[in-house]
Amino acid sequence: MSAANPLIPQFVALAIGLAGGLAAYFAGLPLPWMLGPMITNTVAAMLQAPIAGPDRLRPFVIPVIGVMLGSGVTAEIFGLLGTWLLTLLLLPLFLACAAGISYAVYRRIGRYDPVTAFYSAMPGGLNEMLILGAEAGGDERRIALAHAARVLIIIVFVALFFGLVLGVSTGGRGAANWVGLYQITGLDYLVLGLCAVVGSVLGKWLRLPAAPVFGPMILSGVAHVVGWVTVPPPTVFVIAAQITIGTIIGTRFIGATVAEIRTDIGLSAIASLLMLIAAVGFAELIVMISGIPLAQAFLAFSPGGLTEMSLLTLAMGQDVTYVSVMHIIRITLVIALAPFVFKAIRRKP
Repeated sequence: MSAANPLIPQFVALAIGLAGGLAAYFAGLPLPWMLGPMITNTVAAMLQAPIAGPDRLRPFVIPVIGVMLGSGVTAEIFGLLGTWLLTLLLLPLFLACAAGISYAVYRRIGRYDPVTAFYSAMPGGLNEMLILGAEAGGDERRIALAHAARVLIIIVFVALFFGLVLGVSTGGRGAANWVGLYQITGLDYLVLGLCAVVGSVLGKWLRLPAAPVFGPMILSGVAHVVGWVTVPPPTVFVIAAQITIGTIIGTRFIGATVAEIRTDIGLSAIASLLMLIAAVGFAELIVMISGIPLAQAFLAFSPGGLTEMSLLTLAMGQDVTYVSVMHIIRITLVIALAPFVFKAIRRKP
C-alpha cells in the first residue's frame, strides 16, 4: 500500500486539472483543457495542497500532441516556405532584444545575481536553461520558477487576448472538430501510433530539438501529406494530453513560498509583457513586408513553450508548421548560443 502512496498526490493534481478543464470549458474560456488545469493547479500549489506533478506521463502525452500538430500539415504549406525567410532573418534580432529586456528586469528590478538573471531571461526551454544555469552556478530554483512563470503568463495572456479580446475561437464550447474513438479505423490507429512511437525514438536518436513533439510531428506530417492517414488522433486523447501538460505546468510551483511565487510571477509578468510588446513590433514588421497574418507572426514570436504555442496556433486555425518551426529554431538558437553569450558578457568589466 505504501508503494502506491507517492501516486496519490499525482492523481489529486490530475483530478484538480480535470475539474479546472471542465470549469474552463463550460465558462467558454479559450484553450480550456490546458488553461484550466494550469490555473487550478497553480492556485493549489500556492495553497500548499497535497499535489505532485505527473511528470512521468509527459513522455507519453507529448507525442500525442506532436501527432496532432502533424495532422495539420498539408502539401500546400511547402509552397509558402519562401515567405518564411524574413521571419528567420528577424528571429535572432528579436531573441537578442527579448533576452536583453528580460535580463534587465531580473538584474535591475529583481536584483538577481548575473548568472541567475541571465538564464532566467533566456527565452529557451525550461529544462535546458535550468541545466545550463545550474552548470554556470545560478540559483536553480529561481531559474525554474522564472521559466515556469513565463510559460504560464504568456500562454494565459495570449489565449485570453485572442479568445476574449479578438474573439478568435481557441477550443471553447463553440469548437466543432470532435474526432470520436470509433470514427477512425484500426489502420488509422496503427499509423498514428507508429508516428508517435517511432517519431519519439527517431527524434531522440537524431538529437532533434524538442524531440518528443517534433519527431512525431514530422512523421505525422509526412503520413498526412502522403495520404497514409487523413485524420488526427481522437479528441479525447488530445484533451487528456492537454490536461496532463497543463497540470504539470501548474505543479511546477509546488514547494515555493507565497513570497517567492509573488516575486517570480511579478518579475516574469513584467519581463513577459515587455517581450510580448517586442513580439508585436517584430510581427507588425513581418506583416508589412511579407503579408503574413499578424496573428500568425505574433504567435511565432511569442516566447512560450513549443508545445503550448503550437496548440494555441492549431486551435486558432493558423499555420502550425510555420509557428512550430520558428519556436524550434528559437529554442535551438538559445540553447546553442546562450553559453557563449554568457561567457562574452562575463569577460566584460
